[in-house]
Amino acid sequence: MAHADVGRGHFWIPLLVWAWCSAPGPVTAQAGSYVGEDTCVGCHDAQGVSIHRTLHGKAQNPRTPAAARGCETCHGPGQAHVEDPTKPGSIRRFESLKARDASAVCLACHERGTHAFWKGSQHDARNLSCLTCHSVHGAKSSSAQLVEVGEIQLCARCHQPEAMKIRRASHMPLLEGKMTCSSCHNPHGSANVRLLRAGNWINESCISCHAEKRGPFLWEHAPGRDSCVNCHDPHGSSNDRLLVAKLPMLCQRCHIGTRHPSTIYDYANVRPGTPTPSNRIYGRSCVNCHVNIHGSNHPSGNAFLR
Repeated sequence: MAHADVGRGHFWIPLLVWAWCSAPGPVTAQAGSYVGEDTCVGCHDAQGVSIHRTLHGKAQNPRTPAAARGCETCHGPGQAHVEDPTKPGSIRRFESLKARDASAVCLACHERGTHAFWKGSQHDARNLSCLTCHSVHGAKSSSAQLVEVGEIQLCARCHQPEAMKIRRASHMPLLEGKMTCSSCHNPHGSANVRLLRAGNWINESCISCHAEKRGPFLWEHAPGRDSCVNCHDPHGSSNDRLLVAKLPMLCQRCHIGTRHPSTIYDYANVRPGTPTPSNRIYGRSCVNCHVNIHGSNHPSGNAFLR
């Protein structure tokens, strides 16, 4: 390049950029180190059969491992492994990889959509990998290649208290098959709390289905405005409407000195022989009258009455 041209930045800068972009990248495997899928299934026949039962084995999709280098797309070049199968590091063995190293292989393809928040998520931070929940060759579920027959059984491995709650009298319709854990949660990561799919906080996740509870209201009920889980347990409860306590005891956690008699409504109010039993402990209790308990837009609705 002539010295006269060096002074003209608009000439030599594009040339440098072109040279950098045209330079070949690092070679990850030497020529001839790939042996092909036929060689792999010569010894690993069961894995060869199982992979073709999944989406990973459908070569018609150009984004699948089968459309690239087959087994070696994920496990790496197999020449060294063929020459000495006992040699450590001759091929990528996922069961011996660190959690984040194993996940990095999966994320090379599964990095978009619901997987975009995986890095730094609660499950990633707790040293779980993709293979903790998914199996490429030994999946038991009909979808998502899970290591258990369903999401509930899979999540129950770690989240046992929540798995037991869904068997209570009042529960979300998970056991009936109308919902799954991933209906509300994204196990791969979320911008919301507790891996919730919708919104930026708990209430926004709830009202994504329960839109009739959406505000703003002229008269707002403070516990509901703060968080739905102040009163409801979304995984299940022994009380009506997923309430965390039976009415009126739930209301009296806050309302202990109102215009009503401040006596706590308990067994003493309804036991046999009580001369003046309180009818406020029967049926739906407080919400027999305070029906609009989530909030009211009526000008005289400060008490959330009918």
